[in-house]
Amino acid sequence: MADPNVIRGIEDADDAGVYKLSDELAIIQTVDFFTPVVDDPYAFGQIAAANALSDVYAMGGRPLTAMNIVCFPSGSMDISVLKEILKGGADKMLEARVTLVGGHSVVDAELKYGLSVTGVVHPKRLVTNSGAKAGDKLILTKPLGTGILSTALKAGLVDKETVAKLTKCMATLNEKASELMQQAGVHACTDITGFGLLGHTVQVAQNSQVGIGLSFTSIPLLPETSVFAQRGLYPGGLHRNRQFYSSAVEIAEEVPEYMQDILFDPQTSGGLLICLESGKAELLLALLGQNGVEDAAIIGEALNEPRGIVAVK
Repeated sequence: MADPNVIRGIEDADDAGVYKLSDELAIIQTVDFFTPVVDDPYAFGQIAAANALSDVYAMGGRPLTAMNIVCFPSGSMDISVLKEILKGGADKMLEARVTLVGGHSVVDAELKYGLSVTGVVHPKRLVTNSGAKAGDKLILTKPLGTGILSTALKAGLVDKETVAKLTKCMATLNEKASELMQQAGVHACTDITGFGLLGHTVQVAQNSQVGIGLSFTSIPLLPETSVFAQRGLYPGGLHRNRQFYSSAVEIAEEVPEYMQDILFDPQTSGGLLICLESGKAELLLALLGQNGVEDAAIIGEALNEPRGIVAVK
């Protein structure tokens, strides 16, 4: 029998699970971990922690506690690497005012790290990916390109300046964007991660029963993303995203093939995709810029029709 206190569960395809404890308090629960996306262990720890915390921010919540999840090849990697990863994660949690309460580790052939996170939200102030309304503007708070650039980084093709920008982008918390979107009156939100911009936008369109139009020229990109996309450097998850979500996506002929790849590119610790009333979008954009969210941009709008479809032109 379904539990009436489950506000958002498996069937909702939302960013996290939400369980109501009382009329004024609900908990948000999420978990995420993955293999390294940068070479520096400390930076990887920061990125993994920021990525896991993002689901709580996307739902308008405040993360409270976290537990480490570690898979470590102890027979082939020095323990100092793990210490740096955990330090990076701990420092990012400290920045987010999140308390580490435990964790679990296993010996594995491949290094992985992440967090399980518990946050809180007032049930009536919960933000989901189902509330977009026709006429809403869509704001993306971080540039795209983390999957493509991480792939190029593994091939040794990314210069130090781009690596620094990539690392900073992924390690940045979505906390401030979450606070500001709630002040502005957000209708719906999701964070852009493994399903890429198009995959997550399709989920918003389908769950909200609206159409969504995106302008590909308005979408912010990390440096060199277009260059490496045109060279065919992208992760395998991009193909899976394209196969799974293409039936709900209409892409105009003028959108370059490499840009289509970028839109399907799986992101790590990406930005928030915020849907809110058209008249409030410019104000929120200005507030984001004033508070350090400098790459935020209005990238599209919600439409009456066709419902559940994302059109890119």
